[in-house]
Amino acid sequence: MTPEQLNKIKATAGEFFEKMTIPTVFINANSPATETDEHGQIREVVNLDVKLEEPQILIGQQGQTLFEIQRLLKNILNKQLQSVFYLNLDINDYKKKKVEYLKDFAKETADQIAMTGQEKTLPPMSSYERRIIHAELSQRTDVITESQGDGFDRHVVIKPK
Repeated sequence: MTPEQLNKIKATAGEFFEKMTIPTVFINANSPATETDEHGQIREVVNLDVKLEEPQILIGQQGQTLFEIQRLLKNILNKQLQSVFYLNLDINDYKKKKVEYLKDFAKETADQIAMTGQEKTLPPMSSYERRIIHAELSQRTDVITESQGDGFDRHVVIKPK
């Protein structure tokens, strides 16, 4: 992705939030990185960090509004740039803090399970959150994880190995 394309992403995102009458303080489009998705495909990822004075309205309950805005903005940008890439939108470091919380939560829960030998069912989570839990505990030899349930009730169960 060229610097011109990154500038276009920043400008379009600024215009997007402006049309929503959301005053943005700062927008930064980081140089794209590559990552492997859940199907083993390599994809280009553009991280878009936005700082707002009142972020709550755009984050929503459990980040749901943030994920929907990310999806909408990604579709607009992919069409405008005629390029397919993954957009990772983060508002006031919400996602970054959420990932750290989930990783710590997963480690603490796994430690408890390793000590007690009793499995634990975590509360329902989005696929994004479940993936973080699975990834964080995948290298451990004392516990295993699996997703159970359907739809909004899908959750992670951590079991002793």
